[in-house]
This record gives sequence, structure tokens and C-alpha cells, in this order.
Amino acid sequence: TLRIAIIGQSLFAADVMERLMERSNVQIVGVFTILDKGSREDVLATVAANYKIPVFKLPTWRCGGKPNPEVIEQYKSVGATLNVMPFCSQIIPMEVLCAPSQGSICYHPSLLPRHRGNSAISWTLIEGDEIAALSIFWPDEGLDTGPLLLTRQTNLEPTDTLDTIYKRFLYPEGVKAMGVAVDMIANGTALKIAQPDEGATYDPALNKKQYQFINLEQSAERIWNFIRGLDSVPGAIATVVESDGCEEIRFFGAQLYSAGPVKDSQPLQLKGLAKPACVHEGGLLIEGTDGAFVNIKRIKRGTKMINASDWFKQADEKPITDFTEDELAKKAQLASIWQAILKDAIEPSTDFFAAGAGSMDVVRLVEEVKDAFDVPFENEHVFMAPVFEEFFGLLVKALRQGSGDAGALELDYTGFLLQANKREINIPTQLFINGAFVDAEQKRTLDIVNPTDEQVLCQVACASAADVDKAVQAAHKAFYGSWKQVSARQRGQLMLKLADLMEQHKEELATIESVDSGAVYTLALKTHIGMSIDAWRYFAGWCDKIQGNTIPVNPARPNNVLTFTRKEAIGVCGLVTPWNYPLMMLSWKMAACIAAGNTCLIKPAQTCPLTALKFAEFTVKAGFPPGVINVLPGKGSEAGQAVIDHAMVRKVGFTGSTPVGKQVMKSCAKSNLKKCSLELGGKNPLIIFADCDLDKAVKQGVSSVLFNKGENCIAAGRLFVEDRIHDEFVRRVLKDLRTLTIGDPLNRSTVHGPQNHKAHLDNLVKYCKCGVSEGARLLYGGCRVPDMKGFFFQPTVFTDVKDDMFIAQEESFGPIMIISKFNGSDVDSAIERANRTEYGLASGVFTKDISKALSVADRIDAGTVFVNVYNKTDVAAPFGGYKQSGFGKDLGQEALNEYLKTKCVTVEY
Repeated sequence: TLRIAIIGQSLFAADVMERLMERSNVQIVGVFTILDKGSREDVLATVAANYKIPVFKLPTWRCGGKPNPEVIEQYKSVGATLNVMPFCSQIIPMEVLCAPSQGSICYHPSLLPRHRGNSAISWTLIEGDEIAALSIFWPDEGLDTGPLLLTRQTNLEPTDTLDTIYKRFLYPEGVKAMGVAVDMIANGTALKIAQPDEGATYDPALNKKQYQFINLEQSAERIWNFIRGLDSVPGAIATVVESDGCEEIRFFGAQLYSAGPVKDSQPLQLKGLAKPACVHEGGLLIEGTDGAFVNIKRIKRGTKMINASDWFKQADEKPITDFTEDELAKKAQLASIWQAILKDAIEPSTDFFAAGAGSMDVVRLVEEVKDAFDVPFENEHVFMAPVFEEFFGLLVKALRQGSGDAGALELDYTGFLLQANKREINIPTQLFINGAFVDAEQKRTLDIVNPTDEQVLCQVACASAADVDKAVQAAHKAFYGSWKQVSARQRGQLMLKLADLMEQHKEELATIESVDSGAVYTLALKTHIGMSIDAWRYFAGWCDKIQGNTIPVNPARPNNVLTFTRKEAIGVCGLVTPWNYPLMMLSWKMAACIAAGNTCLIKPAQTCPLTALKFAEFTVKAGFPPGVINVLPGKGSEAGQAVIDHAMVRKVGFTGSTPVGKQVMKSCAKSNLKKCSLELGGKNPLIIFADCDLDKAVKQGVSSVLFNKGENCIAAGRLFVEDRIHDEFVRRVLKDLRTLTIGDPLNRSTVHGPQNHKAHLDNLVKYCKCGVSEGARLLYGGCRVPDMKGFFFQPTVFTDVKDDMFIAQEESFGPIMIISKFNGSDVDSAIERANRTEYGLASGVFTKDISKALSVADRIDAGTVFVNVYNKTDVAAPFGGYKQSGFGKDLGQEALNEYLKTKCVTVEY
């Protein structure tokens, strides 16, 4: 049995000790470690005490240059036959090293004789070595010069830093190697190989500040190696030269840079650098003497770590002060974690590093916080917020981002106060870019007109192509930054919180929708807003269920092959939505887009963007990171076109007319061949057979045309009524129309409100005049409602409409019923006539004969078929058209595919 004395310190030493204790032929007889730092005991001492192992805390082993007799006696008292030194910062006398019968073994993190000294790991990186290694050796009187027992090595990766090489190799393999070395000693197979003199190097200890300054007058690779050799402790020092003096800073997160010129950079003068460094959105760019570049991701100023790209930002983020009871409970839990590590009382001003924490304490803190709070923290979070109160704020921010609890956050914006429906509602009127409301370029605005009284409601910002570019850049940065840190499940939680906020304010949203777009309030509440909320909740449920497949493929024998697919977010998506359902169209597209993991910018309809802007406010309160969602009111010809043309937008979702859809598709192809989905116009047939439930058919037939004032993409654009019931059907329709209440959409008795805007109203008048001129019979309406201010159009009925007439072929997008007869003996002709159009969005059939209904459903060329019902859509059911009604789906599981790309991975083994 080996009687082992552990001499050293740190978690690494504690793990080595516990690994050795697993062996039946090993007894740990004593632990010799450093003194407590204040009330903070080294972890090796703590672990040893838990196992009832004698612990000796020594300030030094020597006194006056000679071994301390008292300390030597303490050491000899344990009767060790082998000293194991996993990590030791003290100088151990030869009297101790040679005392055990089996001698002493020591761990060193390099391939000896190269990089002797205390900072071997750092110098391995600084000198650009191709391998990293560890050595177990028999210490002698020299500095790391004793005979070798064993070595282990690994290739250095370009992504390695001091931290990563320690965590992935030197720590875990070092613990194993110490166990193997002890086994070799126990078995009598331990080697003693003299270190060669050739290749030996002695490197200075980098714990001295004088050696931590970076020389910027060298190649980019040398600069990069020096920075990563000191990352993350202590950090390479550089000096910023400013007009009012100099400031020492430390660099972290260095990469060799080869991505070409950067945009919108600002110069930063560093001492010893011939050309100023460039602060840009990706960090700090430094040019080496060879013309190559190094990019720095993070900078430490004083005790606080910042993103290098934020150097010139003047205003710091406002600290969070409105903590919930649950968050305060988590604060106490976090304080207990800090206290367990620092072994001292925790105050708001406690500085983690000033309290004595080292690099392994950082690792421990991060891992414990991740376990306790399920947040995606990394080591740099500790360096960015080393003070307890700052760290707690960072934790709360991460928790709110994950759960969507942003509290009663008040946003700064320019807006107007809408006084309507017995409510006072503040509505933003600026662009929403990167989590903030901002003015448009040159403060351009659009007039927003209330369709009920034709008065200007307010002015909203009008986005330019430059504004669109800002939004795209913000979305791009978020996609590759903060949004990547949000897990799929957290993404779903954010969406659910957003839906909760929308429901909490649904009356406000419905009021805005009514005033802004002319939607009847009761319909806006139930459908415009209600279905928007449903969409966000439905797609929130999909966030953590997006997955690929494993695929059996033929391997090249004797090897095996694993092939699997991944469903990945596309990136930045541009959404352009129409004016008939402002918030609902936004939600149908954006909920699927966000659920899939994308970021986006939306250009809402020019005439009614107000619910989209109010929605933007809720996204901040829900906790969405800046840049994930951007809202840009403006003109379709300018802002909309800029969204579609932008090279960094990888997907466009568009709803609008077929002619515009063709231009969108052309622009998508011409710009960067971006993916697009198009929900376009429709001339939707509704076939009503004589054997139907006539009462229901009349009610649903009227609704199929007049729902949402006819501003409905799936509105029945043409009704085919069997000749046996045609006249009775028309009579009942006219009766219903004459009793229809037209008026203020906020009035609860109103069932038919104003058309969305003046140009559309004028087009409806022209449409009806065209129908009359072609010989169709106008039975009702066909003009503006007389003596009524506002964009009110009378519900209209045409009969005797022939298939070749303009109104039989083209969509009105208004409350105009086009009725044609068919003979019940010739169902085939009715279906042929229904299909004789370039559109194929929706359709319907009314009959009590289920066989007839299913036969029609099979043969109708449309993306949606309603049977004995109409306008019955649901967020779980896919929605989209055929032919010139577009392609791609909104809603349902299929909608997710519009915002995902499939990657196939094949692995041979």
C-alpha cells in the first residue's frame, strides 16, 4: 500500500486526490496546502477535511533560506511513502522531496524540457507551438529539470486559448495521468528518463505585470498568440492613447481576421501600433506588421469586461431596479453560491476577483449558475460583471430573456394618444429598429387616415432604404449573436409571454385596428386580434419540436455511415404584409418565422401600420433581444422594395396582389436568389347545390363575400348557384343586405364598416361600373353609401354574370357578390367553370350529399376547400394557394418549413 502525501492546492489537486482514493492500494495520509485567504479555504483543504484526512496549511516550507524544522516534523509525522504534487505554487525542500521511499512526482503542463517555469501553458500558445502537452516528472533541485515518468500531448487548435486547452486537455488528462503514474510506481514499472538539454527553455512567470504587456510591433499571428496565451487570466495589456491621457486595457477573445474591409469603423489609437486600430460591430481590428489582422472580441476596462464593439458607446445600459419577489429569491440563492466559493459574506459591492477568486473559481461559478438557473452563461459573463450586484443584474436579464418577464418596462418613443372606444391608448409612431423606436431618415413621415371619418389620425415615420439597411444589420447581428443564445424552449416561452401581453391588451389592439383599418370592433376583437394571439401560442409550441431525421443509406463496406438531417433557421427574413388584416397577417408570418429561430423585419401596410407599432412595444416588454424583430412602416415601392432587394435578407414572406407578387418573385431572384413564399390574389368559387341547407347557405354565402367588408383574400369571388334555387337564394340575400347595419366600426351594432382607404373605394366603384357596362345585372349597391362621410361602400349583388366578363375573372377585394347559375344535371361543367381561372386560393361547396361534396373537393384546384362552411380557418391548418394565388403556406406545421432549411450530414466511421 502506498501512503501518499498530497502537496499542492486547487480543484485540480482535489480531483487528483479523489481519483487516487479510488485505488485499494493507496492511502492518503496527509494534505499539505496553502494558508486560507481571509476566511476562504483552498478547495483541496475542504475536500480533504470532508474525508477526515489530516490537513496542514503552511505559509512556507522554508525559513531564512533553510527548511523549517517545525514544518518538516509535521510532514514526517504522516509517514508518507510517496509525495504527489498535482499543482504546487510553493518551493518544496529537497528534504521533503527525497524523504519518501518512493520519492516524489510532480505535474507540469508542458512537454519538458520545453517551457519550464510557472507559466508553461501560456508560453505554449505564445510561442505558437503545434502541440500542447503535460509531463509527470520526478522533481530534483532544479526548476522542472527532474527525470520524466510519462508525458501526454495533443494538437493545439486555432480556437484554443489558455482556458480552452486547460479545460479540454490539461485538466482532465492531467488527472488521469497522475493516476497512471501512481499505478506505475505501485507496480514497479515507473520510468525515470533524464530530460535532454536540447530544446530546453525557461520562460518568465506571467503573473508579473511587466510581462503581460503586448508588443504590437510584430506580425498579426504573434499578436494573436500572445493574447490567447493570456486568455482569460490575466489578459494581455495594451495602452489606449487619448487626448486626455492613457488607459491600460486587457484583450480577450482574439481571432486572426480575414473577412475583408469593415463598415462603419472608428479609429482607436494604441501605444506601439503604427496605424490606429478600428472599432467595428464585430470587435476591435488590429493590423500587424505583416499587413494581416487580428480581431479582438472583448476588452477589460478596470474590473469590467465589455464587448470591444461597444468601446465608443457613451451611455451604459440602465441597471434593472424593478425586481420581482421571485427574482429577489434568486438573488439570495445566487449569494449563497458566491459565498460557498468565496467563503465570505456577500455584499452588493463584493468583487469576485478582489475577493481572491481565480480561474477555476470562474469555472465553478459559471457551472453552478447554469445548473441552478438554466441560463447560457459562459466564463466571460463573470468578467463582464465581476461585482455581485452587476452579476445579479446580468442573471436577471438572462432569466427575463428566457422567460419573457420584462416587468412593467416603459419605453421611450414619440407617439400619439388615441382617444377612442372609451379608452386612451398611447401608440408609437416611429420606426422600430434594434429594440428601440427611432425617427426615419430625414424624419420623413406618412399621413395615417381614419377611414371612418376621412380625417388624419396621425403621422408615422416613413422608412427609407437606408433605414431598412439599419434594420437588416440589427437583425443579422441578433441572429448570429443574442438570438443564438436563446434556446428553443426559451424562444417558445418568449412567444407565449408575447401572446399573454397581446391578450392582456386585446381591447386596445382591437380598438387601434378598428380606427386604423376600418375593421368592425367585434370582428377585430375575435378574429384580427384573437387569431393573432392564437398564432403566437400555436407556434410557440413548435419551438422545441423542430427536428431532423436519421436516414439509412448504403455504406462503402467495411465502413459504416450515419446520415442525418438538421432543420436550421434561414437567417434574416423580410416580411411584407397587406392592409386587410394588419396584425393577423403580421402574426401568421412572424410567429412561424420566429418559432423557426430566425430574426426578421416587417414592412406593414402603408395605410394602417399602427397595430404593428404597438405590437413592437410588446415585443420589448416580452423580453425579445434587440434586433430580433424590427418594424418599418413606409411605402411599398421604397421600403418594401428595399426589404426584398437586400442581399442579407435570405427569405421573403409576402401577402398581396398577384401583379405585385410577380415583381416580388422577380426581385428575390435578381437580388440574391432568396427563398420566398407568396400568398396572392384569389377568385374563389363557391358552388351551392339545390340539396343544401338553404338557410345556412344564404347566411354563409353572404358572409363569404362580406366578411371583413370583403377585404378578405379567401372571399368568395364568384358564387355558382344551382338554377333550381337561384332565384330564392338571391331573394334571401337581398333581404339580408337591406337590413345590414353600416356605420362606425366601433359601434357594437355595426356589422359592416368602411373600406380601408380611398383608392380602394374608388377601385370598387370602377369595378361595378365595368360589370354594368359588360351587361351583368346589378341588383343592389354598386356605389358609395350616400350621405355618409367615410370610405363606406354599399354591399353589392350582380347576377346574370357570364364567364368571360371582367367581374367573373378578376378579384374585387370588396363586398361585391358575383352570382352565376348552373344546371344540377351538369356538375362537371360547374367544376370546370369554377376552375377556369388563374387563381386557386380557396373554394367552397354546399350540399347535403357527402359524396358530391368530396368529389368537388377532389376536383377543385384550390389550396383550401370549405364544405358546408366558409371562412373557417384555424392556426393549425395550413393556408395557401395554387397557380397564380401563390405558393408556400402560412399556418400549421407546414408554415415552419417556409422559414427553415434542411442540412444533410453524413459521417463515415
